[in-house]
Amino acid sequence: MASKIALLVIDVQKAIDQPFWARFGPRNHPEAEQNIARLLDAWRRAGMPLFHVRHDSKELQSTYRPGQEGHQFKPEALPLAGEPVIGKQTGNAFLGTGLEAALREASITRLAVAGVITNNSVESTVRMAGDLGFQTWLAEDACFTFASPDWEGRIRLADEVHAMSLANLHGEYCTVLKTEEVLALLPAGPAAPELGIDGGKAV
Repeated sequence: MASKIALLVIDVQKAIDQPFWARFGPRNHPEAEQNIARLLDAWRRAGMPLFHVRHDSKELQSTYRPGQEGHQFKPEALPLAGEPVIGKQTGNAFLGTGLEAALREASITRLAVAGVITNNSVESTVRMAGDLGFQTWLAEDACFTFASPDWEGRIRLADEVHAMSLANLHGEYCTVLKTEEVLALLPAGPAAPELGIDGGKAV
């Protein structure tokens, strides 16, 4: 029998809707929240473990700082009673938190990841998951990011930023899939696509 797969939903909080994030251009994947809600619903129905990751910023000007409306989860990603919430203060959901210990204690070695933003907290967390030996799948259409300047100051569209982040991760730290393919990882679905990945690393 396949080992349990935990779903990690990263930083889907109201702060991400603040105009600050779109100062260089709009986000991509407007359907991401709906896909996140689908993943949460499927994981709950399957009785599979899931973890909500919440950014608890210590920066005074951050809309992710506790005590503000932006710190609250968006409706599509609202935890249900009893579901674990992992608070973090950096982009990496493993750094300075109890996430790894909770996964190890539950004998979880496989992760499905969704959330925001692709090239920040999602990428940072997925990199660490791969380095720690977790077999990881990233639901790329259940993630999004924003337009951003590159190192030379050229504005890159959100789709470009997103695609480059996925290219950094796929085959090295995780397997990048669509939401439908991630849903197929659940016990009732077809066999999980491995794509040459062992423990998050290319073989």
